Amino acid sequence: MTVDSVRPEVPEVREPSVPPLAGGAVPVLGHGWKLVRDPLGFLARLRDHGDVVRLRMGPKTVYAVTTPALTGALALSPDYEIGGPLWESLEGLLGKRGVATANGPMHRRQRRTVQPAFRADIVPEYGPIMEEESDAFAARWERGATVDCTSESFRVAVRVAARCLLRGRFMDERAERLSLALTTVFRGMYRRMVIPAGPLYRLPLPSIRAFDRALADLHALVDEIIDERRASGQKPNDLLTALLEAKNDDGDPIDEQEIHDQVVAILTPGSETVASTIMWLLQVLTEHPEQADKVAAEVRSVTGDRPVGFADVRKLSHTNNVVVEAMRLRPAVWILTRRAVAETELGGYRIPAGADIVYSPYAIQRDPRSYRGHLDFDPDRWLPERSADIPKYAMRPFSLGNRKCPSDHFSMALLSLVTATLASRWHFEAVSGSSDATRVGITLRPHDLRLRARPRRSSADPGPPAGG
Repeated sequence: MTVDSVRPEVPEVREPSVPPLAGGAVPVLGHGWKLVRDPLGFLARLRDHGDVVRLRMGPKTVYAVTTPALTGALALSPDYEIGGPLWESLEGLLGKRGVATANGPMHRRQRRTVQPAFRADIVPEYGPIMEEESDAFAARWERGATVDCTSESFRVAVRVAARCLLRGRFMDERAERLSLALTTVFRGMYRRMVIPAGPLYRLPLPSIRAFDRALADLHALVDEIIDERRASGQKPNDLLTALLEAKNDDGDPIDEQEIHDQVVAILTPGSETVASTIMWLLQVLTEHPEQADKVAAEVRSVTGDRPVGFADVRKLSHTNNVVVEAMRLRPAVWILTRRAVAETELGGYRIPAGADIVYSPYAIQRDPRSYRGHLDFDPDRWLPERSADIPKYAMRPFSLGNRKCPSDHFSMALLSLVTATLASRWHFEAVSGSSDATRVGITLRPHDLRLRARPRRSSADPGPPAGG
């Protein structure tokens, strides 16, 4: 035996390859047509074609990522930034200078301004407002009356965001204006994302005119909020005051456009995603009454006969798991995009500089390779002894890395409190004409959920006498 015969083998260095192209593209529109016709099904089926797959979106090539590990790598890598068709379409709503759409030094500065309002030790200060609005939400249900869950969910989400973060008296009329405007705007934004038809969106069609009116009303509403705060001379310790007093990197006050874009970024994405999630939680409490009963029982075990409060939320483990499982199966944010800032490699595939990358939390969170009984509503999968088996990045409803949603603790506390408050007071049932089919826009929400409620008997109520 010679020395040469035992020399270790040098691993072969493989060049990154080109990802496979998904089938089914049509002329001109490419795969955009499938994203309009069946977006959720199309994105879920891409996992069968590979970990990274090429798509045609009009004249552009877009790269789809389909595994938890690679979506985690994408979110954590400095090689990718906010960009792509989703964010380009959202710039018409959120502007280019808000924390949701900015990149680089501007984004880091903006997060430093926004983050203190959402610190874990600050969120309890919002508890009384969350309690008031959750109680008011539950009180608006009347025995046997039909409730439009879309408008009511938007109302509670908008009022909590405005009262906690902008400290203004946010009247119902404005909340209604905002919810109506967002409904129209987000639906139109999704069309612009998947079918980049450019000049065609300037045609005087009824749907385009409705979109333009809604967008104008939204921005006018934001200007009203800012102008009223300035005219009041008040400086409460809230996010709007922080924005009005914020400085740029040169030490000068930030300009009016950035203040406007920041307020839009605070109000709109958070209100839209929280409202959509509340709608899905109402659907869950209706479709799975056994889970609603378990939530109500857990609330009673913690509070007795007093109303559930913000301080109780951390003790409501099953309620929290119901919220997480609802977000897994019905995520409000179902599609995200990034842009490569330089040529790079992802999962063994070459990603060119400037390429757009898309991935779907909806598809990732329903992947049978990550979840046993992947389509079952099973809150117990989040018990510590079971959740350890779930892949690391298979459930990140608030994203991660430097784009992690700063309001994660705020949103989870509100969602759990609303769920506990509603389930402890009411039984829910769908009414004729209600539709919980998934409505796809920038977010996912039920198409037209309308419910009727019956009071839940409290433990102090013995009920009717026997034989009565």
